[in-house]
Amino acid sequence: MNEAMLREYLARFPRVRALVVGDFFLDKYLMLERALSEMSLETGLEAYQVVEVRCSPGAAGTVTSNLRALGAQVTALGAIGDDGEGYELRRGLAQRGVEAAPLVMDGGLFTPTYTKPMMREADGRAHELNRLDIKNRAPLPVAVEDELIRRLRDLAPRMDAVIVADQVQERNCGAITDRVREELGRLAQQHPDKVFAVDSRERIGEYRHLITKPNRREAARAIVPGWAGDDTALPLETMLEHGARLRERTGRPVFLTLSADGILVFDQGHTHVPAVPVRGEIDPVGAGDSTMSGIALALCAGASPEEAALIGNLVASITIQQIGTTGTASPEQVLARFRETISGGIA
Repeated sequence: MNEAMLREYLARFPRVRALVVGDFFLDKYLMLERALSEMSLETGLEAYQVVEVRCSPGAAGTVTSNLRALGAQVTALGAIGDDGEGYELRRGLAQRGVEAAPLVMDGGLFTPTYTKPMMREADGRAHELNRLDIKNRAPLPVAVEDELIRRLRDLAPRMDAVIVADQVQERNCGAITDRVREELGRLAQQHPDKVFAVDSRERIGEYRHLITKPNRREAARAIVPGWAGDDTALPLETMLEHGARLRERTGRPVFLTLSADGILVFDQGHTHVPAVPVRGEIDPVGAGDSTMSGIALALCAGASPEEAALIGNLVASITIQQIGTTGTASPEQVLARFRETISGGIA
């Protein structure tokens, strides 16, 4: 891929209609000021004082933010509560230009929320305290599940890409239940001209007919149930076997991410696409979501799987340099990074 080809792919991104279906979380940061702390008269404990509140869409919302930054038209589909956190989440999506109306709201659900208190000490140092998680820990109500599937069936045929963000560890407690996963497989089979791609922390091996993007651990657990080893110590031969078997199982390309070692692409055989080197401090939070966004849009734009992996690596190389936040990358930044590091093209 040379610069002219990359420019052409990037120019097509704004025409891509992408549906992100999955687990939308609210990331809620609370900045606490130690110098303002008070003592609670009732408990005698230190009462932390919040001086700043910052909210942003997380989990599947991180994918939507990355897609929008790259120029795509984005619609969100998931299940959230009819609560204050749900309001903040919808507002954050709308501010980023995401169509959030298809989100299913239900008064019996929590809006999943990661609350992250950040304490600023008297000397100016800031550090994160224990995170507070709000999640749904009971199975998704059948009525909500039915409505999700109905909206998915209605929306998917109108999209160029359906990107699945399966984040919740507890089976059937998030938006991607067993029934929703089966429906995604049926829709992907019915619409082979569209890009159906999934990122799943716990169940990547249960998807059929979708493009998958596991990391080393996820691929190992998909092929060897219960696997709990050191994924960084997996030999190349083992990873090649896992990727090939997952490709055979899903019937679609597999992008096995290797962090700083790049991506192994499994389609007709396998190809290693090296990571884009970066200098200085990095923050890998959200790197997988930015990689997925680049891969999916590139495939919609006509790139080959290997070219899509390179574009995914380019996007991630930009977002990991944005410290303390879940970063995004613009097409202009992607093009500039390509010029910096790969200007002569790749074989």
